Amino acid sequence: MSQKQLIRIAHSPDSDDAFMFYALAKERIDTNPFQFEHILSDIQTLNQKALDGIYEVSAISMHAFPQVAHRYALLKSGASMGDGYGPMVIAREAYTPDVIKEKTVAIPGLLTTAFLALKIFEPKVKYQVMPFQEILPAVQRGDVDLGLIIHEGQLTYGQSGLHLVLDLGVWWKERTGGLPLPLGGNVIRKDLGEDTCRKVARLIRDGIQHSLDHRPEALDYALSFARGMDPKTADKFVGMYVNDLTLDYGSRGEKALHRLFDEAVEKGLLPKKPEIAFVE
Repeated sequence: MSQKQLIRIAHSPDSDDAFMFYALAKERIDTNPFQFEHILSDIQTLNQKALDGIYEVSAISMHAFPQVAHRYALLKSGASMGDGYGPMVIAREAYTPDVIKEKTVAIPGLLTTAFLALKIFEPKVKYQVMPFQEILPAVQRGDVDLGLIIHEGQLTYGQSGLHLVLDLGVWWKERTGGLPLPLGGNVIRKDLGEDTCRKVARLIRDGIQHSLDHRPEALDYALSFARGMDPKTADKFVGMYVNDLTLDYGSRGEKALHRLFDEAVEKGLLPKKPEIAFVE
């Protein structure tokens, strides 16, 4: 019996990523000729590791993609897009978005797309970096003026008595005439070769489709990664970030990605636009 090729898939320990990779993690589909190993890490760490090309497949922030595009290709499946919702700036008081240019914002990482979108909104924003899970409590305590929250905090911040200052997903959709905000995606290392890249791409797509087709069991698995969310909230969160756009960018998703990089270059936040090449 020939040995299977090891493919490490690095992704966040979040309910949406767990839902997405359920079929591969629990071997619900035939993965021949590959053996998949799942590496769980926060998005800031994943972005850093991708800069060094550590893992064969990785979830990354779209903001990080230009720096790894020489080494990784984008997979058409696995994107997280905020379609009329997204990263949020929150505060203890009910501020208007104008306050963002005056106060310091706690951000979850320099390479996160949340930060890129915030910089497109306000290029001169003052910020300090902290782990994403510490931002909401820091705002609550008054350690920071404003917090840029990602992940499930987008659904739970109100329970902490905090106020929404700006939803970047809403702002982006209005700004772009209806496009989603491309936050994260899956990339695959080009040195695996075209054939392997295509086979892995197909399995990842099949895995996401399996989760969507078997939602209750995939959701049940994802709940163990839900960081205290109740089942109803977790279901809503998964639905926000694992959907048709996750299965395939489609023309709308691709257009949104081009727009994100065009805007970033225009505002001087990226030196140049990366080549956007997908593994078909």
